[in-house]
Amino acid sequence: MTEMRTKYNRVLLKLSGESLMGAQHYGIDPERLGEYARQIKEAAATGIQIAIVIGGGNIFRGMQGATKGFDRVKGDQMGMLATVINSLALSSALEAIGQPAKVFTALNMYPVGEYYSKWHAIEAMKGGAVAILSGGTGCPYFTTDTGAALRAVEVEADVMLKGTRVDGIYTADPEKDPTATKFTEITYDEVYTRGLKVMDLTATALCKENHMPIVVFDMDTPGNLAKVLDGDTIGTLVY
Repeated sequence: MTEMRTKYNRVLLKLSGESLMGAQHYGIDPERLGEYARQIKEAAATGIQIAIVIGGGNIFRGMQGATKGFDRVKGDQMGMLATVINSLALSSALEAIGQPAKVFTALNMYPVGEYYSKWHAIEAMKGGAVAILSGGTGCPYFTTDTGAALRAVEVEADVMLKGTRVDGIYTADPEKDPTATKFTEITYDEVYTRGLKVMDLTATALCKENHMPIVVFDMDTPGNLAKVLDGDTIGTLVY
């Protein structure tokens, strides 16, 4: 049984693009962005190495574009560009408060960001910078959750932290079902068999095959990231 109280050396933090909207209906809320940056700087100050993957749903989602007539490949590429925009915004917010950050892109987009390399990303983290890994996997038909799982495995993170607006995994959507109950911990297989919408199946399978634990927690509550990194039992552990 995996114990949640672990001393993390390196983590992959997956952030939702939609969460960046804050109270808005589109785009990036400067207050939410600034709060995320403060939490991340606080975590980095403890010496933990941090890589981040951000979704792009606050700007464009490839699958939604496909339902409106966009070519799926082009739609997914537009979604990848949306994640780059969010990554640049987060890196700017971090640097504004004195936290070094470096943006890597899954597609070669120099000088917007450095073309992603596992070794360069690890080198940046070891040097004290937050490595922001944008562009998903660089390929269509893969979600940013799968991109986050892939990068977590590649950079040899100890855990994948999935920051959401919900405080963990429930038996049903707690925003729709008031009787839904929360799991403190759950196995990858149980997530699959119960059909829980934690991440897409590809991302979940990738984490399972590579023994990458996942902690799903509420990132929108200030201080929660520090609590997760301290080993506090908040959120849900998937193992």
